[in-house]
Amino acid sequence: MQNQSLTAKRIFLNALLILTVAGIPVFAQGQGQDFDYDAERRRAFALLDESKMLEALPILEKLAAKNDKDPEVQFMLGFCIVAKSIEVKDPEQRKQERLRARRHLVKAKELGVTEPVLDKILAGIPLDGSEVPAFSRDPKIEAVMNEGESAYARGDLKTALAAYERALRLDPKLYEAALFAGDMQFKRAHISTDAPERKLLFDSAGDWFTKAIRINPDRETAYRYWGDALLEYGKDDEALGNFIEAIVAEPYSQLTYNGITKWAQKNDRRLGHPRIDIPSRVSSKKPGEVSVTVDGSALKGSDNDGSAAWVMYGMVRALWSDKKEGRSEEFARAYPNEKVYRHSLAEEAAALRAVITSVKEQTRENKIKQLTPALEKLMKLSDAGLLESYILFAMPDRGIANDYISYRNANRDKLKRYWSEVAILK
Repeated sequence: MQNQSLTAKRIFLNALLILTVAGIPVFAQGQGQDFDYDAERRRAFALLDESKMLEALPILEKLAAKNDKDPEVQFMLGFCIVAKSIEVKDPEQRKQERLRARRHLVKAKELGVTEPVLDKILAGIPLDGSEVPAFSRDPKIEAVMNEGESAYARGDLKTALAAYERALRLDPKLYEAALFAGDMQFKRAHISTDAPERKLLFDSAGDWFTKAIRINPDRETAYRYWGDALLEYGKDDEALGNFIEAIVAEPYSQLTYNGITKWAQKNDRRLGHPRIDIPSRVSSKKPGEVSVTVDGSALKGSDNDGSAAWVMYGMVRALWSDKKEGRSEEFARAYPNEKVYRHSLAEEAAALRAVITSVKEQTRENKIKQLTPALEKLMKLSDAGLLESYILFAMPDRGIANDYISYRNANRDKLKRYWSEVAILK
């Protein structure tokens, strides 16, 4: 939803945290290879787990030369080449390194790596290998941040931390500086074998992530990374809170859901939205011509289960569609500053509330013996004040998603409640 400065330059390095520290099961053991291959493979991934990307790079290059069909080797080789490119001074050589990295990442995708982070990384490398966006317009701050990135790629986490701290002092509003500082403390905790030190480092990571959140509470990354740290340290309830905050911050990014998915797997819980199949369709080929269809099979029990209420859904949505003379009154009233009609949160909520009103009227008239499961779920969402949250999370299209930020600004608690009360299943 947002055009963030956390783009390719750091997505590559943060992918390592997602894939090795956070425990997403991407890497499989090599099959059909001799012992030396497997041993070298294990050594490379052990180095990656310690953030020693430049040490792992030559091993991965040898592995890829021996077996170009290993998807995880291809992925991490591309990943490490990008990390190496940060230290390349010559612009043309740096461009060629990014192109080489892209070829290996594309190969990994062709071989079956399906993690969302791979698509994110590929989207961040221009097809021509050109430069990725800077962290800062200030050359001094940019240089300090790149010092940190280079140290991180070498596995020198303390030096990287010091650079990010320095960058944040130069620009107290630089989200990435606080975020990456927390990332370093998290990774240091991950590889520490000393329990007291490990606790201190996890706590320090949380402090840095909190600083990033204060800088921009509407970006998901710090919440998710903090959740990863808490989950690894065994504080699952606190981790869940942060994973939910991440979703509320940026619900339309696939990476956002990595955290809560891991939490659900660890805690043997399921995630899902209530299934509410709407048996009414609205279409319009041109302004002033609206077609409403209702699935007859859904109305078979309409005499006693409330299904007749679905007729209201299409009728109300038809009122919102463009008229021959332009925007409908309903749309113009809800969005006075917009000149072009779109499907919206307000329209969808109005249509579903019309269904709810009809159900209530049928109930008062004793016409309903037992609501359909879909209508029961719809009524519960309405009673809980979570109808808009359901629409925004469970049934967004481009038009509805356009209303998310304004709704979140006024209803953050409802959006969080939806996840804690509705979308996390037993």
